[in-house]
Amino acid sequence: MSSKKQLLSLYKSLIRESQQFASYNFRSYAVRRVRDSFRENKFLMDVEVIRTKLIEGQNNLELIKRQALISQMYKTDKLVIENMNS
Repeated sequence: MSSKKQLLSLYKSLIRESQQFASYNFRSYAVRRVRDSFRENKFLMDVEVIRTKLIEGQNNLELIKRQALISQMYKTDKLVIENMNS
């Protein structure tokens, strides 16, 4: 798979998994960090740096999956802001 396709796939996976957090605050933070990180590294050209960032992103994806699963075990009441969006 080309690195561009890998990066797009990784981005979508990170966003999708970040939206699985039970807590609104964690969910918002995770999505914002993913977007900011990809924007920050948008203009990277060095293949080795891109490869390193790709591995780092895959490790972060696994971390987010574990943390989202744990957060779903300990759900709390929705915040006021979440109830406004419903």
